[in-house]
Amino acid sequence: MQPDFIQRLRNAQHETGSLVCVGLDPDLSKIPVSLRQQYDSPTSTVLAFNKAIITATSSYVCAYKLNSAFYEVLGKEGFDILKTTLELIPMNKICLVDSKRGDIGNTASKYASTIFDYLNADACTVAPYMGTDAIKPFLEYPGCAAFILVRTSNPSGDELQSLKIDGQSLYKYVAELAYTLGQPLSGSVGFVVGATNPEELCRLRQEYPETPFLIPGIGAQGGHLNAVATVATSKGLVLVNSSRGIIYASDCQNFDTFAANAARDLRDSLNQLISTDAS
Repeated sequence: MQPDFIQRLRNAQHETGSLVCVGLDPDLSKIPVSLRQQYDSPTSTVLAFNKAIITATSSYVCAYKLNSAFYEVLGKEGFDILKTTLELIPMNKICLVDSKRGDIGNTASKYASTIFDYLNADACTVAPYMGTDAIKPFLEYPGCAAFILVRTSNPSGDELQSLKIDGQSLYKYVAELAYTLGQPLSGSVGFVVGATNPEELCRLRQEYPETPFLIPGIGAQGGHLNAVATVATSKGLVLVNSSRGIIYASDCQNFDTFAANAARDLRDSLNQLISTDAS
């Protein structure tokens, strides 16, 4: 049995002094031309890009998140690149597959097995719209975690997540369902909560002080670092994801150096804000 996910996340953050999670979302059109010219296939280019980013940033981050869409689009070889990239990530980091799966129980169990048994990921994202059936299979893996989409960072999230039921927003019902469901199961439950909704982010932290949060929306989406620092408590760990802001920090030949600098700067900015809040 793997060690508890929360403890492994805590260890990864302590070793690097970082809450930063790098989103490895390789888009061929954005990978530097200098790198593309060195390889004769898209998959070789993507793998080389991912390897360079991981090597350059690993000292400054605690986790990596791979959005499966950026690998599936590469066709039959894309899934192999996804698995190979996960294997390149150091053992002391958290590996998260961002696949946003959400289906009926039998299908969900196959998705969960793919992510945790075949890919050997530590965590994944789960879409809860189909209810308990869509969530439970992902919480049956000891030492792993499922981050449930509670309050996302995309603008159209309001169309459903802010709908009122008996005066309460739908996202709050989702949070309570996920939290309650996760209590008796062997996996850890976390919430995906965007940094673009700072008031709701802080409110959810107050209501779920020990639940780990995966926080997208920093960087290109304009999320609020101050709110993120506020919810980064000793009990309630957070993973602060940045994808484009780090991996595409530059399109020059030494893009990996710029990525490392961006990861370090985000780490240091968060730590400074947390230190200021604590004083």
